[in-house]
Amino acid sequence: MSTPDSVTIPPDYDPEKDKGEFMNPMMREYFREQLIAWREELLKESESTIQDTLQATELQKPDVADRAAAETDHALELRTRDRERKLISKINKTIRNIDDDEYGYCEETGEPIGIGRLKARPIATLSLEAQERHERLEKTQA
Repeated sequence: MSTPDSVTIPPDYDPEKDKGEFMNPMMREYFREQLIAWREELLKESESTIQDTLQATELQKPDVADRAAAETDHALELRTRDRERKLISKINKTIRNIDDDEYGYCEETGEPIGIGRLKARPIATLSLEAQERHERLEKTQA
């Protein structure tokens, strides 16, 4: 396992325009910073939801319709937070993959995942082609 590189990313850096080797230290640091920022945003939103919404929600309303609406909103918030919890777990795993120099390569084929795909979905573990194969397989088995 390598230690995080002490690389400073210029503000205008774009890994798609980087002509160096795939997943060089600059690219890895770029994606690490993106993932950390995404994780911090999710954690902040989660804290805000717990503080503002879930703790302040009064589920014991006298009107049945109001109570049902409050319970539905509460359940939706909990499902959203659960999805975000799972996403944070994937982000943490992806950061570990960056630290282990395993980031950016398809888990199925070992080929590089396109930089454009990683920019759009930094936690992607499959190349676009492998992801499409999985989706086609899911449709035929459903």
